[in-house]
Amino acid sequence: MTHGDDRPGVIPADVAAFRAAYRAAHVGPRYRGWRHLATTTVGALAAIVVAAVMVDAPTWRELLTIPAAFLVANLGEYAGHRGPMHHRRKGLGILHERHTRQHHRFYTDAAMAAESHRDFHMVLFPPAMLVFFLGALATPIGLALGALLAPNVGWLFAATAMAYFLTYEWLHFAYHLPADGWLGRRAVVRVLRRHHTAHHDPRRMQRTNFNITFPIADWVFGTLDR
Repeated sequence: MTHGDDRPGVIPADVAAFRAAYRAAHVGPRYRGWRHLATTTVGALAAIVVAAVMVDAPTWRELLTIPAAFLVANLGEYAGHRGPMHHRRKGLGILHERHTRQHHRFYTDAAMAAESHRDFHMVLFPPAMLVFFLGALATPIGLALGALLAPNVGWLFAATAMAYFLTYEWLHFAYHLPADGWLGRRAVVRVLRRHHTAHHDPRRMQRTNFNITFPIADWVFGTLDR
């Protein structure tokens, strides 16, 4: 089966109807997709720069925090996506609603590309998620590691965690741009986009390809669909 028919104008009727209803209900007249992307990007980059500047002459052991934090983030991405984003959990129903019931109906393997900047609303995390990720995850975990191990470890963890968050946003955004655009034709984006497009097949979405960025955990846990 060929995934991702993103030719201009080829939008299945059920997807087109859902998109129109979603826009009317959730995308206000003042929403600007590029401003949304810029807000997330600038906020995350600012946090990364602050954390990186605080690192002082790290040892090679301390620098191992970077790959370790990367792998932890990759596992967390996988667990969150395979778990509450696709299976309703008590107290986390909003994740299931937004992801499975909205994102996967707005974008399917037959219609992966946004039609305009207003459709970025159904790709990018709400700006509040940047605040949550920084304030409830990267900062407290970084502070704990800094107190238990070394300040450099804490700052390196925070910088890497925020860099992973931004990489997630940028890559996911790229997958939902037209495949024949400049960004869609880049080799890395093209390969990872195919991985994510297969996940958007309604028949596969609860079984395969849960990594949005790099399919490391998918490979480890046997859910990688090539």
